[in-house]
Amino acid sequence: MGFAEVQFPTDIAYGSAGGPEFMTDIITSLSGHEQRNSRWPQARARYNVAKGVQTPAQLQALLVFFRARKGRAQGFRFKDWTDYSATGEIIGTGDGIRTRFQLMKRYVSGGTQELRTITKPVVGSVNIYRNAVLQTSGVSVDHHSGMVTFATAPAHGTTIAADFEFDVPVRFDTDQLSASMDSYGSSSWLDIPLIEVRGDDAVTD
Repeated sequence: MGFAEVQFPTDIAYGSAGGPEFMTDIITSLSGHEQRNSRWPQARARYNVAKGVQTPAQLQALLVFFRARKGRAQGFRFKDWTDYSATGEIIGTGDGIRTRFQLMKRYVSGGTQELRTITKPVVGSVNIYRNAVLQTSGVSVDHHSGMVTFATAPAHGTTIAADFEFDVPVRFDTDQLSASMDSYGSSSWLDIPLIEVRGDDAVTD
């Protein structure tokens, strides 16, 4: 069923838990020394939104959303309130030929850098700059892929930068919602997992 360009209810997302994860193989020798091998070049996010459901209205919104996505079948947008924006992010350098640039976000620590591909920018949040000058025409943004396209190629050496907010492409990681009825009009949810989707899995239907 592909991907739907709809956003998970942001008020429920605000109470969620989760964030990036990696996959690392660790081999421990008899002496206790370790050999570590990171299998993913980029992190993949996981979330649990169970604690975000606090009111009957939120419960109904969740049920409607889950049924519409048919459980794990269809991806959707999710706002990670811990990491949803970037300012002055350099996304490329002009060469006089290239007209397309992918939105990216950099995470830098101790000389190490991770580049995160941004595919779901929020409509109305993107500003594009050439050499720190805001572009008001001659550039477009695909909000389904995060691709920035210039009508004419930026000149050689031109710094292309962007401000933007973004969603994470995710899907439910369960086909069943299990609720516990604690008392009349009150319920609780033990586990409502979401997992980030990548590549063709995040392509709009």
